[in-house]
Amino acid sequence: MTKQDRAVRTRLALIRSAAQQFEARGYVRASLAEISAGAGVSSGALHFHFANKAAVAESVEHAAEQALREAAARHRDGDGSALQRLVDVTHHVARLLCADVVVRAGLRLNAEQVAGRVRDLRREWRECVQGLLAEAERGGELAAGVTPQRTSAVVLAATIGIEVLAREDGGRLARPSLTDLWQLLLPCLAAPCLAGRLEPAGSEAVGSEPAGSGPTGGGSAGSGPAGPGVRAEAGRVGLAVR
Repeated sequence: MTKQDRAVRTRLALIRSAAQQFEARGYVRASLAEISAGAGVSSGALHFHFANKAAVAESVEHAAEQALREAAARHRDGDGSALQRLVDVTHHVARLLCADVVVRAGLRLNAEQVAGRVRDLRREWRECVQGLLAEAERGGELAAGVTPQRTSAVVLAATIGIEVLAREDGGRLARPSLTDLWQLLLPCLAAPCLAGRLEPAGSEAVGSEPAGSGPTGGGSAGSGPAGPGVRAEAGRVGLAVR
């Protein structure tokens, strides 16, 4: 293994360990000593990669941002019904949250506004939802009297609420929970000609889970395949150390 490879692996292990600490303890209570121990490296190795805890948190949040952007772009720029793509992206993001502790921790840090305060991940989610609903309106997919502005408020409240509640009960992110939500919403939102063709459970295969640390995201910092958030950070790290 080259020196560059070791540096990348160490940095990613630190990011995953930090995400586990931030998710479990929050930013204030997480310590650099626990983060370095969780990654199996010395405190000196941590400080080689990160100046302080804020810098670690910023990297966790950046990795989460990249993973969420990729998920949104995949569905925003896709083909077919915009309403179905809106359903699908909520299921995709829920799977990301189940599979990747870095994505979960990044959203928590962003809500706590501790990592540089330069991002607003919920604003980006809002723009994704509003964009798909506006496309649905242009395509005649919305029921009479349904507007993107009013509908987006309902969808945002429901999906962000599920994400917040899932911090205490991860089962709220399970596919059946989101399916129930869309079974309630779609008959009110969709034009009659489309309603029967939409899939509240999502049109993607059930087994198409994002690679991550398992359903609970509880894998150790250095074990198992890296989740989407860490892979996003890996791309940036690879460029940074060349």
